[in-house]
Amino acid sequence: MSGFSEFIAFAVTARHGSFARAARELGITASTVAKRILRLEERLGVRLFHRTTRQVTLTSDGEMLYARCEKVLADIDDIESLASGTSGEPRGQLRINMPITYGKRVVMPKLARLLAQHPGLELDVRLSDSFCDLIRDGIDAAIRVGALDDTRLTARRIDWQHLVLCGSPAYLRRQGMPTHADQLEAHHFVVFRNPTSGRERPVQLQVDGKTQELHPETRVVINDGEGMVEAARHDAGLTQVPRVMAEDAIANGSLVEVLPACAPPPQPISLIWPGNRLLPARMRLLIETLAGLG
Repeated sequence: MSGFSEFIAFAVTARHGSFARAARELGITASTVAKRILRLEERLGVRLFHRTTRQVTLTSDGEMLYARCEKVLADIDDIESLASGTSGEPRGQLRINMPITYGKRVVMPKLARLLAQHPGLELDVRLSDSFCDLIRDGIDAAIRVGALDDTRLTARRIDWQHLVLCGSPAYLRRQGMPTHADQLEAHHFVVFRNPTSGRERPVQLQVDGKTQELHPETRVVINDGEGMVEAARHDAGLTQVPRVMAEDAIANGSLVEVLPACAPPPQPISLIWPGNRLLPARMRLLIETLAGLG
């Protein structure tokens, strides 16, 4: 295919945001990478990168091309993996997107053991509480919490998320320990702002067998779960977070669980991946590894 090496140089540079890092991955010089991209820009008649002395960033035309290139290159990589034999040693890079705290505390230990057992694997982990578009961004797999509505994706449940409502002992001594959901209206709250939608997440409760949402007057709004835990530990108010975020603080007594009988039903945590992709050995291994989390 004419100019295929130019597209590869472009895609790798876009992924790293650097001619030098792209050159190291491709085993060529940075000047060769730059020349290939320049030839591609001249042939297409568009500028693909904004260039400065420190970095290169994609133009709007570059972003559209990069999304297509990553999908094509990922498909080629999948075909190569399958052609090498389905029973062969898993190799190549896995690009994974996952929530920050759950990813660090629960998933990363599993992935680290996976790397130790399979030296041919590489990981590109994106920790973020914002949703990404797997197909547009060239992501192999992502971990999502809650219901899934993208029909382009295949999902497998790997765990459950349990929410816990809690506050510090000093705050609860000052404001009083709630014994019924109706008493929560008198309390201050530290709530989560969804970084994708910008909306505040309501407090979820289960009362008399029915799930309810409470939209309290908030004292602190934070877009990071661990930050919410820290604010609550320092007496800023009640907060509701996934149990994995608060379990250490509850265990050491710096947070106290509130109204455990009103905890909402757990939400599924799923591993998702593009449904129209061939599954190379490394993806099958990832699915098998994470399937046992819950």
